[in-house]
Amino acid sequence: MSQRYARAGVDVEAGYKAVELMKQSVESTHIPGVLGSLGGFGGLFQPNLQGLDTPVFVSGTDSVGTKVKLAVELDKHDTIGIDCVAMCANDVACSGAQPLFFLDYIGIHKTIPEKVAAIVSGVAKGCLQAGCALVGGETAEMPIVYAEGDYDLVGFCVGMADKHTLVNNAAAQEGDVLIGLPSSGVHSNGFTLIREIFDCSKEGLAEYMPTLGKTLGEELLTPTRIYVTAIQALLQNITVKGISHITGGGFYENIPRMLPDGLGAKIDLQAFPRPAIFDLLAERGKLGKSDLYGTFNMGLGLVCVVGKNDAQAAITALTAAGEKACVVGAVVKGQGVSL
Repeated sequence: MSQRYARAGVDVEAGYKAVELMKQSVESTHIPGVLGSLGGFGGLFQPNLQGLDTPVFVSGTDSVGTKVKLAVELDKHDTIGIDCVAMCANDVACSGAQPLFFLDYIGIHKTIPEKVAAIVSGVAKGCLQAGCALVGGETAEMPIVYAEGDYDLVGFCVGMADKHTLVNNAAAQEGDVLIGLPSSGVHSNGFTLIREIFDCSKEGLAEYMPTLGKTLGEELLTPTRIYVTAIQALLQNITVKGISHITGGGFYENIPRMLPDGLGAKIDLQAFPRPAIFDLLAERGKLGKSDLYGTFNMGLGLVCVVGKNDAQAAITALTAAGEKACVVGAVVKGQGVSL
């Protein structure tokens, strides 16, 4: 160990200990195809190409944004990794791909082994939900970049699909049906605005909210839902013409991304429940429809396009996969989203 490096602010030994503490969590995610073990210079994965005519890799990378500050304030780090996986794996799955493997990056003020291991345990939980393997990652101790107690969490996911089964934004037609899947709350977007509306200090997050039935912190730190299993169940039963993960930019930004030029979406706001947190945000922040639906998921974490004749089969398949799916609108002529 370099004594001088440690005095400068980087504890290499703590990093080694963190790796040992996270090893069991990482290995719990291993699926067929994983080669090697934790600690190599690169994560190895051998994909099974049987049954695929033209294999296509689909990749995605993202972070949890400023939601990570809530984990810091509450000193609760074992769920934020689920959000990180969700933000990447859901996007990969929207193309019709099955996520295969995941890597994480933690930039942190100081490596506290137990804290880093807790963060990675959340990443492992997310990988288990997404059916992918955590094959590697990096923890960078940077006291001159991050303030005391702070860290950032970023992920990278790779999935695979057969080229002819890829979901793209060219297949939807006027009259197609929009199927919505519920969110678990605000997920991982809009937290800069949330922090402007709510007191997100440790004391503020501890405030019990009667309309929520829990503290503000418990509500806001609820992990992003991972929809990989639901999407795969849908793809195995019917033709899916488009899938949109409702993240930053809300309805207005994300739903049009799964539709071809000349077509828009008409959403029935009465067709799905709106979690109480969004009513609270609207009330306290004095937010109108454009701010709410242009920033948050408003209760829908995923929206899919299917043919009108396939709508009931889609609901049935999603219900069998454990989802509470419902018809939330239709594809119409025009552009954008009307509510």
